[in-house]
Amino acid sequence: MINFLRSQNNFKHLDPILTLTLIFLMSVGLVMVASSSFAVAQQSFTKPFYYFINQSIRLILGLLCFAIMVNVPLSFIKNHAKKLLLLSFILLTLVLIPGIGRTVNGSTRWLDCGIIRIQVSEIAKLCVIIYLSRYIVVYQERVKTNIVGFINAMLMVSLVVFLLLCEPDFGASVVLVTTALCLLFLGGVSLWAFALLVSISLSSFSILAISSPYRMSRLTGFLDPWANQFDSGYQLTQSLIAFGRGGWFGVGLGESVQKLFYLPEAHTDFIFAVIIEELGLLGGVLVLVLYGVFFIRGMQIGKKAHVLNLHFNGYLAQGITVLIIVQALINIGVNTGILPTKGLNLPLISYGGSNLIITYITLAILFRVSIENKL
Repeated sequence: MINFLRSQNNFKHLDPILTLTLIFLMSVGLVMVASSSFAVAQQSFTKPFYYFINQSIRLILGLLCFAIMVNVPLSFIKNHAKKLLLLSFILLTLVLIPGIGRTVNGSTRWLDCGIIRIQVSEIAKLCVIIYLSRYIVVYQERVKTNIVGFINAMLMVSLVVFLLLCEPDFGASVVLVTTALCLLFLGGVSLWAFALLVSISLSSFSILAISSPYRMSRLTGFLDPWANQFDSGYQLTQSLIAFGRGGWFGVGLGESVQKLFYLPEAHTDFIFAVIIEELGLLGGVLVLVLYGVFFIRGMQIGKKAHVLNLHFNGYLAQGITVLIIVQALINIGVNTGILPTKGLNLPLISYGGSNLIITYITLAILFRVSIENKL
């Protein structure tokens, strides 16, 4: 256990393209958090750089966790996949116990651990991806030829999703189910079984959305935000105004008007709208290109692992890549009005607490796959 922490050469094998992409996204995130949170930090804490300083501290913590995790052999993670899944169940159950879980804006998603609050859904998503990667390798033939193997895998995912919906965390549930389905598809599940489960998942989420007045109001606000621009469509209309003001080249870094208490959650859920307003369409395209490079490189790393018969590593790399990209696409879709409003951060860019640290732990595992491809 101690030996893998002693390695000093792993950092020499970090994938250069992935590293540069991460640095660019991290830099954009720091700059835009400072810009988008300036006014609200001044009003709430009389410290204009309050959120920027916090983001910088958490970024340092995240990089320290990255430095540790990138040296952990993936065989160690694979051997503890079941325990990690059990850990996610325990954490998701604990957060629902009155007095233990912390409720913010009507959702109980956090555990207080002294100086930091842990959003357990972020841990759960990573644990499920690790478990599914192992499951596909161990039960490969069953997953490909027997619908029971497919159902067993999704049953575990469904249990986690049920606990997430109890918080409630609809956004995390959608991200997890989408990522799990993509991973099982990459694992070679039969197309008819895959199509059946996709249909069931879409139907289930549609029923959940329609059955909840709160979610229904968000859905109707998304379909015609201008009809309720001061109620259910408020966030989206303000985001669209930011897009309109940005034009091709933006109004200039730090010059956004929408972040001045017009656009809620400007430094978290709607930071992409501020990017467009200040840096224009070209700035938004740059962010999309960075995510595109991340996706392509992450899938290439996974494919190479499969070629080397490191199938667990391959599925894990692909699962992590899809997990981050799905969340990014949903966030951007919400900001642009393509998808209903959901509370999801833009990975590596939005202001965050424990989710930022866990993202860097997740990325360390992806980098570890790249390292083991070269060993």
